[in-house]
Amino acid sequence: MDRIPPWAGRPDRPAYPSPYSRSAEDELFAALDLGTNNCRLMVAAQTAGGFRVIDSYSRMVRLGEGLHHTGRLGEPAMERTLDALRACAERVGRRPIKNIRAVATEACRRAVNGSDFLNRVRTETGFHINIISAREEASLAVESCANLVHNPRFGPVRNRALLFDIGGGSTEIAWVRVDAPRQTHELIGYLSLPVGVITLSEQFGSAGHDDPSLYKKMVDHTKAALQDFEGVHRIGPEIRRKQTRFIGTSGTVTTLASLVLNLPRYVRAAVDGSQLPATSARKAVRTLQDMGHAGIEQHPCIGPDRAPFVLPGCAIFEAIHETWPVEDIIVADRGLRDGMVLRMIRKSGSASRRLHKAPMLNGPIPFLHPIQATGS
Repeated sequence: MDRIPPWAGRPDRPAYPSPYSRSAEDELFAALDLGTNNCRLMVAAQTAGGFRVIDSYSRMVRLGEGLHHTGRLGEPAMERTLDALRACAERVGRRPIKNIRAVATEACRRAVNGSDFLNRVRTETGFHINIISAREEASLAVESCANLVHNPRFGPVRNRALLFDIGGGSTEIAWVRVDAPRQTHELIGYLSLPVGVITLSEQFGSAGHDDPSLYKKMVDHTKAALQDFEGVHRIGPEIRRKQTRFIGTSGTVTTLASLVLNLPRYVRAAVDGSQLPATSARKAVRTLQDMGHAGIEQHPCIGPDRAPFVLPGCAIFEAIHETWPVEDIIVADRGLRDGMVLRMIRKSGSASRRLHKAPMLNGPIPFLHPIQATGS
Protein backbone atom coordinates (compact mmCIF):
# COMPACT_ATOMS: atom_id res chain seq x y z
CA MET A 1 0.00 0.00 0.00
CA ASP A 2 1.32 3.44 -0.91
CA ARG A 3 2.33 5.49 2.12
CA ILE A 4 1.76 8.96 0.74
CA PRO A 5 1.58 11.79 3.31
CA PRO A 6 -1.17 14.44 3.15
CA TRP A 7 1.05 17.05 1.52
CA ALA A 8 2.23 14.83 -1.35
CA GLY A 9 0.82 15.42 -4.78
CA ARG A 10 -1.00 18.60 -3.75
CA PRO A 11 1.60 21.34 -4.04
CA ASP A 12 -1.16 23.96 -4.31
CA ARG A 13 -2.44 23.34 -0.77
CA PRO A 14 -0.89 23.46 2.70
CA ALA A 15 -0.28 20.17 4.44
CA TYR A 16 -2.26 21.10 7.54
CA PRO A 17 -4.28 24.10 8.75
CA SER A 18 -1.98 26.76 10.12
CA PRO A 19 -2.12 27.19 13.90
CA TYR A 20 -1.58 30.90 13.54
CA SER A 21 -2.78 33.71 11.32
CA ARG A 22 -0.36 34.17 8.44
CA SER A 23 0.26 37.13 6.20
CA ALA A 24 1.50 36.77 2.63
CA GLU A 25 5.08 37.08 3.94
CA ASP A 26 4.59 33.81 5.82
CA GLU A 27 3.76 31.65 2.81
CA LEU A 28 6.12 28.68 2.84
CA PHE A 29 7.87 27.01 -0.09
CA ALA A 30 9.89 23.79 0.00
CA ALA A 31 12.63 22.76 -2.43
CA LEU A 32 14.32 19.35 -2.54
CA ASP A 33 17.53 18.71 -4.49
CA LEU A 34 18.53 15.06 -4.87
CA GLY A 35 22.04 15.01 -6.26
CA THR A 36 24.68 12.37 -6.87
CA ASN A 37 26.34 13.00 -3.53
CA ASN A 38 23.86 14.90 -1.34
CA CYS A 39 20.17 15.13 -0.51
CA ARG A 40 19.19 18.70 0.40
CA LEU A 41 15.93 20.26 1.55
CA MET A 42 15.06 23.92 2.12
CA VAL A 43 11.84 25.37 3.53
CA ALA A 44 11.61 29.13 3.03
CA ALA A 45 9.13 31.91 3.72
CA GLN A 46 8.31 34.55 1.16
CA THR A 47 9.27 38.06 2.22
CA ALA A 48 9.12 41.49 0.63
CA GLY A 49 12.75 41.15 -0.44
CA GLY A 50 12.77 37.51 -1.57
CA PHE A 51 12.76 34.77 1.08
CA ARG A 52 14.11 33.76 4.45
CA VAL A 53 15.12 30.20 5.30
CA ILE A 54 12.86 28.51 7.88
CA ASP A 55 14.39 25.05 7.80
CA SER A 56 17.33 23.48 6.00
CA TYR A 57 18.56 19.90 5.81
CA SER A 58 21.48 18.25 4.06
CA ARG A 59 22.80 14.71 4.20
CA MET A 60 25.56 13.06 2.20
CA VAL A 61 23.92 9.97 0.66
CA ARG A 62 26.37 9.08 -2.16
CA LEU A 63 23.51 8.01 -4.40
CA GLY A 64 25.87 7.76 -7.35
CA GLU A 65 28.32 5.43 -5.61
CA GLY A 66 29.44 2.79 -8.12
CA LEU A 67 27.45 4.31 -10.97
CA HIS A 68 30.54 4.99 -13.06
CA HIS A 69 31.33 1.26 -13.17
CA THR A 70 27.86 -0.32 -13.25
CA GLY A 71 25.54 2.24 -14.85
CA ARG A 72 23.05 1.53 -12.05
CA LEU A 73 22.11 2.91 -8.65
CA GLY A 74 23.19 0.37 -6.02
CA GLU A 75 20.86 -0.91 -3.33
CA PRO A 76 22.91 0.40 -0.36
CA ALA A 77 23.04 3.86 -1.98
CA MET A 78 19.28 3.83 -2.60
CA GLU A 79 18.59 2.78 0.99
CA ARG A 80 20.78 5.60 2.34
CA THR A 81 18.94 8.03 0.11
CA LEU A 82 15.51 6.78 1.14
CA ASP A 83 16.46 7.26 4.80
CA ALA A 84 17.37 10.88 4.07
CA LEU A 85 14.19 11.43 2.07
CA ARG A 86 12.07 10.07 4.92
CA ALA A 87 13.70 12.63 7.19
CA CYS A 88 12.89 15.33 4.62
CA ALA A 89 9.28 14.16 4.42
CA GLU A 90 8.96 14.38 8.19
CA ARG A 91 10.26 17.96 8.14
CA VAL A 92 7.95 19.01 5.33
CA GLY A 93 4.99 17.44 7.11
CA ARG A 94 5.47 19.72 10.11
CA ARG A 95 4.62 22.90 8.22
CA PRO A 96 1.87 24.37 6.02
CA ILE A 97 3.64 24.32 2.66
CA LYS A 98 2.16 26.47 -0.12
CA ASN A 99 4.21 24.86 -2.88
CA ILE A 100 6.90 22.22 -3.14
CA ARG A 101 9.29 21.21 -5.89
CA ALA A 102 11.66 18.26 -5.88
CA VAL A 103 14.30 17.51 -8.54
CA ALA A 104 16.96 14.91 -9.23
CA THR A 105 20.09 15.48 -11.26
CA GLU A 106 23.00 13.56 -12.76
CA ALA A 107 22.85 10.24 -10.92
CA CYS A 108 19.20 9.67 -11.81
CA ARG A 109 19.75 11.04 -15.33
CA ARG A 110 22.49 8.50 -16.02
CA ALA A 111 21.36 5.42 -14.12
CA VAL A 112 19.34 2.88 -16.07
CA ASN A 113 17.22 2.36 -12.94
CA GLY A 114 16.97 6.06 -12.06
CA SER A 115 13.28 6.40 -12.95
CA ASP A 116 12.42 3.15 -11.19
CA PHE A 117 14.10 4.42 -8.06
CA LEU A 118 12.14 7.68 -8.13
CA ASN A 119 8.89 5.71 -8.47
CA ARG A 120 9.93 3.83 -5.35
CA VAL A 121 10.69 7.15 -3.63
CA ARG A 122 7.20 8.41 -4.37
CA THR A 123 5.61 5.24 -2.99
CA GLU A 124 7.67 5.23 0.21
CA THR A 125 8.00 8.96 0.99
CA GLY A 126 5.39 10.83 -1.04
CA PHE A 127 7.94 12.96 -2.86
CA HIS A 128 7.29 13.28 -6.60
CA ILE A 129 10.83 13.96 -7.79
CA ASN A 130 11.39 15.02 -11.39
CA ILE A 131 14.64 14.41 -13.24
CA ILE A 132 15.69 17.75 -14.70
CA SER A 133 17.82 18.35 -17.77
CA ALA A 134 21.36 19.66 -17.63
CA ARG A 135 20.17 22.97 -19.05
CA GLU A 136 17.53 23.32 -16.34
CA GLU A 137 20.15 22.52 -13.71
CA ALA A 138 22.47 25.23 -15.06
CA SER A 139 19.60 27.71 -15.26
CA LEU A 140 18.60 27.11 -11.62
CA ALA A 141 22.20 27.54 -10.51
CA VAL A 142 22.37 30.87 -12.33
CA GLU A 143 19.10 32.00 -10.79
CA SER A 144 20.36 31.22 -7.29
CA CYS A 145 23.43 33.43 -7.90
CA ALA A 146 21.64 36.27 -9.68
CA ASN A 147 22.40 38.93 -7.10
CA LEU A 148 26.11 38.03 -7.24
CA VAL A 149 26.14 38.59 -10.98
CA HIS A 150 24.88 42.16 -10.57
CA ASN A 151 26.27 43.13 -7.16
CA PRO A 152 28.48 46.27 -7.42
CA ARG A 153 30.30 45.21 -4.23
CA PHE A 154 32.52 43.07 -6.47
CA GLY A 155 33.51 46.01 -8.65
CA PRO A 156 32.09 47.13 -12.01
CA VAL A 157 29.50 44.74 -13.38
CA ARG A 158 30.91 42.77 -16.31
CA ASN A 159 29.05 41.92 -19.49
CA ARG A 160 29.63 38.20 -19.00
CA ALA A 161 29.50 35.76 -16.09
CA LEU A 162 30.95 32.26 -15.94
CA LEU A 163 29.39 30.07 -13.26
CA PHE A 164 30.54 26.59 -12.32
CA ASP A 165 28.97 24.04 -9.98
CA ILE A 166 31.11 21.01 -9.11
CA GLY A 167 28.75 18.19 -8.19
CA GLY A 168 29.05 14.53 -7.30
CA GLY A 169 28.32 13.11 -10.74
CA SER A 170 28.78 16.08 -13.04
CA THR A 171 30.05 19.64 -13.23
CA GLU A 172 27.76 22.31 -14.65
CA ILE A 173 29.21 25.28 -16.51
CA ALA A 174 26.98 28.26 -17.34
CA TRP A 175 28.01 31.07 -19.68
CA VAL A 176 25.84 34.13 -19.11
CA ARG A 177 25.30 37.40 -20.98
CA VAL A 178 24.79 40.30 -18.58
CA ASP A 179 22.91 43.54 -19.28
CA ALA A 180 24.19 45.76 -16.46
CA PRO A 181 21.95 48.84 -17.07
CA ARG A 182 18.79 46.71 -17.03
CA GLN A 183 20.12 44.29 -14.41
CA THR A 184 19.09 41.30 -16.46
CA HIS A 185 21.00 38.31 -17.72
CA GLU A 186 20.58 35.43 -20.14
CA LEU A 187 21.98 31.92 -20.23
CA ILE A 188 23.73 31.73 -23.62
CA GLY A 189 25.67 28.49 -23.18
CA TYR A 190 25.90 25.59 -20.78
CA LEU A 191 27.93 22.43 -20.38
CA SER A 192 27.11 19.43 -18.23
CA LEU A 193 30.48 17.76 -17.86
CA PRO A 194 30.15 14.07 -16.83
CA VAL A 195 32.92 14.62 -14.31
CA GLY A 196 32.10 15.05 -10.61
CA VAL A 197 33.80 14.37 -7.30
CA ILE A 198 32.38 10.85 -7.03
CA THR A 199 32.90 9.85 -10.67
CA LEU A 200 36.46 11.24 -10.72
CA SER A 201 37.29 9.51 -7.44
CA GLU A 202 35.99 6.18 -8.75
CA GLN A 203 37.68 6.58 -12.10
CA PHE A 204 41.13 7.42 -10.75
CA GLY A 205 41.00 5.82 -7.30
CA SER A 206 41.71 7.15 -3.84
CA ALA A 207 45.45 7.21 -4.50
CA GLY A 208 45.00 10.69 -5.95
CA HIS A 209 45.10 12.02 -2.41
CA ASP A 210 48.78 11.17 -2.01
CA ASP A 211 50.00 10.75 -5.60
CA PRO A 212 50.76 14.08 -7.34
CA SER A 213 51.03 12.42 -10.75
CA LEU A 214 47.56 10.90 -10.45
CA TYR A 215 46.16 14.23 -9.28
CA LYS A 216 47.64 15.87 -12.39
CA LYS A 217 45.97 13.22 -14.54
CA MET A 218 42.61 14.18 -13.00
CA VAL A 219 43.27 17.84 -13.82
CA ASP A 220 44.33 17.06 -17.39
CA HIS A 221 41.37 14.73 -17.94
CA THR A 222 38.95 17.47 -16.89
CA LYS A 223 40.72 20.20 -18.90
CA ALA A 224 40.48 18.13 -22.05
CA ALA A 225 36.71 17.87 -21.60
CA LEU A 226 36.38 21.68 -21.43
CA GLN A 227 38.10 22.50 -24.71
CA ASP A 228 35.11 22.11 -27.02
CA PHE A 229 33.03 24.50 -24.89
CA GLU A 230 35.81 27.07 -24.99
CA GLY A 231 36.12 26.62 -28.75
CA VAL A 232 32.43 27.35 -29.27
CA HIS A 233 31.99 30.28 -26.86
CA ARG A 234 35.45 31.90 -26.90
CA ILE A 235 35.40 32.71 -23.22
CA GLY A 236 39.15 33.31 -23.01
CA PRO A 237 39.10 36.61 -24.97
CA GLU A 238 36.32 37.95 -22.71
CA ILE A 239 38.45 37.10 -19.67
CA ARG A 240 41.49 38.85 -21.15
CA ARG A 241 39.33 41.94 -21.69
CA LYS A 242 38.36 41.70 -17.99
CA GLN A 243 34.69 41.38 -18.93
CA THR A 244 33.84 38.22 -16.97
CA ARG A 245 32.71 37.53 -13.42
CA PHE A 246 33.70 34.09 -12.18
CA ILE A 247 31.27 32.47 -9.73
CA GLY A 248 31.77 29.11 -8.04
CA THR A 249 29.02 27.25 -6.22
CA SER A 250 30.01 23.90 -4.75
CA GLY A 251 31.42 22.25 -1.67
CA THR A 252 34.87 22.38 -3.25
CA VAL A 253 34.88 26.16 -3.61
CA THR A 254 33.35 26.81 -0.20
CA THR A 255 35.97 24.53 1.35
CA LEU A 256 38.76 26.48 -0.33
CA ALA A 257 37.20 29.72 0.92
CA SER A 258 37.02 28.40 4.47
CA LEU A 259 40.74 27.60 4.34
CA VAL A 260 41.65 31.01 2.92
CA LEU A 261 39.53 32.72 5.59
CA ASN A 262 41.19 30.49 8.23
CA LEU A 263 37.84 29.59 9.79
CA PRO A 264 38.00 27.36 12.88
CA ARG A 265 34.72 25.83 11.73
CA TYR A 266 32.57 26.28 8.65
CA VAL A 267 30.41 29.44 8.79
CA ARG A 268 28.12 29.92 5.83
CA ALA A 269 27.64 33.64 6.44
CA ALA A 270 31.40 34.17 6.17
CA VAL A 271 31.78 32.13 2.99
CA ASP A 272 28.69 32.85 0.85
CA GLY A 273 29.30 35.97 -1.21
CA SER A 274 32.99 36.23 -0.34
CA GLN A 275 35.50 37.13 -3.03
CA LEU A 276 38.39 34.70 -3.24
CA PRO A 277 41.62 35.68 -5.01
CA ALA A 278 42.57 32.92 -7.40
CA THR A 279 46.14 32.88 -6.12
CA SER A 280 44.83 32.22 -2.60
CA ALA A 281 42.53 29.47 -3.85
CA ARG A 282 45.38 27.69 -5.62
CA LYS A 283 47.52 28.03 -2.49
CA ALA A 284 44.69 26.44 -0.48
CA VAL A 285 44.71 23.51 -2.91
CA ARG A 286 48.42 22.99 -2.29
CA THR A 287 47.75 23.13 1.46
CA LEU A 288 45.14 20.36 1.13
CA GLN A 289 47.54 18.24 -0.92
CA ASP A 290 50.21 18.65 1.74
CA MET A 291 47.73 17.58 4.44
CA GLY A 292 47.13 14.21 2.82
CA HIS A 293 43.97 12.21 3.32
CA ALA A 294 44.40 11.85 7.08
CA GLY A 295 44.90 15.57 7.57
CA ILE A 296 41.91 16.44 5.39
CA GLU A 297 39.71 14.12 7.45
CA GLN A 298 40.66 15.96 10.62
CA HIS A 299 40.07 19.46 9.28
CA PRO A 300 37.08 21.01 11.14
CA CYS A 301 35.61 22.48 7.96
CA ILE A 302 35.70 19.12 6.13
CA GLY A 303 35.47 15.95 8.22
CA PRO A 304 35.82 12.25 7.34
CA ASP A 305 32.63 11.92 5.26
CA ARG A 306 33.63 14.60 2.75
CA ALA A 307 37.37 13.98 2.83
CA PRO A 308 37.51 11.39 -0.03
CA PHE A 309 35.99 13.92 -2.46
CA VAL A 310 37.96 17.05 -1.60
CA LEU A 311 40.98 16.57 -3.86
CA PRO A 312 38.96 15.28 -6.84
CA GLY A 313 36.92 18.48 -6.46
CA CYS A 314 40.12 20.52 -6.31
CA ALA A 315 41.32 18.85 -9.52
CA ILE A 316 38.10 19.88 -11.27
CA PHE A 317 38.44 23.42 -9.91
CA GLU A 318 42.04 23.71 -11.09
CA ALA A 319 41.11 22.41 -14.54
CA ILE A 320 38.38 25.05 -14.81
CA HIS A 321 40.63 27.84 -13.61
CA GLU A 322 43.54 26.83 -15.83
CA THR A 323 41.17 26.91 -18.79
CA TRP A 324 39.61 30.24 -17.74
CA PRO A 325 42.10 32.09 -15.49
CA VAL A 326 39.94 34.81 -13.92
CA GLU A 327 41.72 36.69 -11.12
CA ASP A 328 38.98 36.47 -8.48
CA ILE A 329 36.32 33.89 -7.69
CA ILE A 330 33.00 34.93 -6.16
CA VAL A 331 32.01 32.13 -3.79
CA ALA A 332 28.37 31.04 -3.50
CA ASP A 333 27.11 28.70 -0.82
CA ARG A 334 23.76 28.24 -2.53
CA GLY A 335 22.38 26.12 -5.31
CA LEU A 336 19.37 24.52 -6.91
CA ARG A 337 17.16 24.82 -3.82
CA ASP A 338 17.57 28.60 -3.80
CA GLY A 339 16.74 28.81 -7.51
CA MET A 340 13.66 26.63 -7.11
CA VAL A 341 12.35 28.68 -4.19
CA LEU A 342 12.78 31.91 -6.15
CA ARG A 343 10.90 30.48 -9.11
CA MET A 344 8.04 29.23 -6.96
CA ILE A 345 7.76 32.64 -5.30
CA ARG A 346 7.81 34.34 -8.67
CA LYS A 347 4.99 32.14 -9.90
CA SER A 348 2.86 32.70 -6.82
CA GLY A 349 0.07 35.25 -6.99
CA SER A 350 1.95 38.19 -5.50
CA ALA A 351 5.38 37.40 -6.93
CA SER A 352 5.67 40.26 -9.39
CA ARG A 353 4.95 42.83 -6.69
CA ARG A 354 7.02 41.26 -3.93
CA LEU A 355 10.08 40.69 -6.10
CA HIS A 356 9.86 44.22 -7.49
CA LYS A 357 8.91 42.86 -10.92
CA ALA A 358 12.34 41.30 -11.28
CA PRO A 359 13.00 39.65 -14.66
CA MET A 360 13.55 35.92 -14.96
CA LEU A 361 16.78 34.72 -13.34
CA ASN A 362 17.20 38.00 -11.43
CA GLY A 363 15.46 37.76 -8.06
CA PRO A 364 17.11 39.30 -5.00
CA ILE A 365 18.12 36.99 -2.18
CA PRO A 366 18.38 38.49 1.32
CA PHE A 367 21.48 36.68 2.54
CA LEU A 368 23.77 38.12 5.18
CA HIS A 369 26.66 40.27 4.02
CA PRO A 370 29.78 38.15 4.53
CA ILE A 371 33.35 39.29 4.85
CA GLN A 372 35.57 39.37 1.78
CA ALA A 373 38.57 37.12 1.42
CA THR A 374 41.76 39.10 1.18
CA GLY A 375 44.28 36.44 0.31
CA SER A 376 46.66 34.35 2.34
